[in-house]
Amino acid sequence: MAIGDFISYLRVSTRHQGADGHGIAAQRAVVESYLNGGRWRLLTEYVEVESGKRADRLQLRAALDACRLRRAALVVAKVDRLTRSVAFLSQLLESGVDVRFADMPALEGPTGRFMLQQMAAVAELEAGLIGQRTRAALAAAKARGKVLGGNRGTIPSAYARQAGVLVRQRQATDQARLLAPVITELQARGAASLRDLAAGLDARGIGTARGSAWTAAAVSRVLARIEAT
Repeated sequence: MAIGDFISYLRVSTRHQGADGHGIAAQRAVVESYLNGGRWRLLTEYVEVESGKRADRLQLRAALDACRLRRAALVVAKVDRLTRSVAFLSQLLESGVDVRFADMPALEGPTGRFMLQQMAAVAELEAGLIGQRTRAALAAAKARGKVLGGNRGTIPSAYARQAGVLVRQRQATDQARLLAPVITELQARGAASLRDLAAGLDARGIGTARGSAWTAAAVSRVLARIEAT
């Protein structure tokens, strides 16, 4: 039974399918059948006309961004509508978005993610073999008496601290990029103050990076970062 907020992603491979709507209509019907009977909200849908072999799909990227912002699950009619590429599927898993497949309803939650990871096993095989060889080499070095690792009680260097700052700044910039179009839309609808924008983001179910409610100060920081990018 489907519970929660969902965003659907529909894809056809040719312009003809996209124009006549047959392929999209069929997928939409499958998604509606999957969701039927639960406590759910379909927030919006994204439609793409693109080959399944391509990984640079703008509408899919937008759908994943929307899912992260609104803490929604992505629902797809069929696995092959999303991708036939194992490497691409692995990247999708790393996005952190809960993905549901209407034709494989068992693929949800921890068990579903595990099954999807098995589908991506071929892409991970090479990395695993490299890791195995590295561990074997380290074990051999240790057997020869070589001391491995450093002092775990050391204070992070200035370089390490700066690297941490850069990571946090990059995460904040990514969040600002996701929020920019939403804030623009809210402003176009009459949100004139920071408090109005904060209320609008909360009303859409979009939380801060920590998942908390928005404040005027938090919105101000996001606007400053959008302005700087």
